[in-house]
Amino acid sequence: MQPSPEEIASWLRAAQRIVVLTGAGISTESGIPDFRGPEGVWTKNPAAEKTATLQYYVQDPEVRRQSWRNRVNGPYWSAEPNDGHRALVDLEHRAALDTLVTQNIDGLHHAAGTTPEKIIEIHGNVREVKCLSCAWRAPMDVALARVRAGEEDPDCPECGGILKSATISFGENLVAADLARAQAAAARADVFLAAGTSLSVYPAARLPEYALANRARLIVVNAEPTPFDDAADAVVRDRIGQVLPAIVAAG
Repeated sequence: MQPSPEEIASWLRAAQRIVVLTGAGISTESGIPDFRGPEGVWTKNPAAEKTATLQYYVQDPEVRRQSWRNRVNGPYWSAEPNDGHRALVDLEHRAALDTLVTQNIDGLHHAAGTTPEKIIEIHGNVREVKCLSCAWRAPMDVALARVRAGEEDPDCPECGGILKSATISFGENLVAADLARAQAAAARADVFLAAGTSLSVYPAARLPEYALANRARLIVVNAEPTPFDDAADAVVRDRIGQVLPAIVAAG
């Protein structure tokens, strides 16, 4: 039998260390499309995945130019946190939220008000631009201003190298310290909440395994089935912006 929101809330209330993992599904209600869902960016246009693949990005100037056009016109700059993001802020105030790991690059957990020190952006973020050849970084607005002024593929002002958003592309290693911190948090969790993630993109998708090894309760809130549904204590298919506020409020 599926646990009620009140029962799930009781798990959160009693927890000593709650770890949350969020994916694209929590931000679709803010107008940011996911990538692999039925209406996903890559589902509709498989070629678009090249802009998120480091090999193509480095080798093909046209892929970079398309990436910069996407960044200038992307939904990230106007998106606002939704009730799902705000519910996790409320959860931090009501219960023992230890860490919030997000696969999202949109910065909406920061905008919603979750304590920055609790957030791990495991796939980086679009708020900054970085050089692939040197250590230069800056706010993304610095590069976007150059694109709006006519540069189709701006280069690094320090070394002339290739610039890209401070996100983790396919073929690019995660930040080792971020991954280690996320794994350590999951390994000490007694409740692990996965919201809006397919739990299929590794290594972030392995985090529930660390929590389950610690005998943590696993709660999955996602529109589509995940590989961890059978191991979960609760699986919820409703809209995240409705489910999470109801669960947190019930606590």
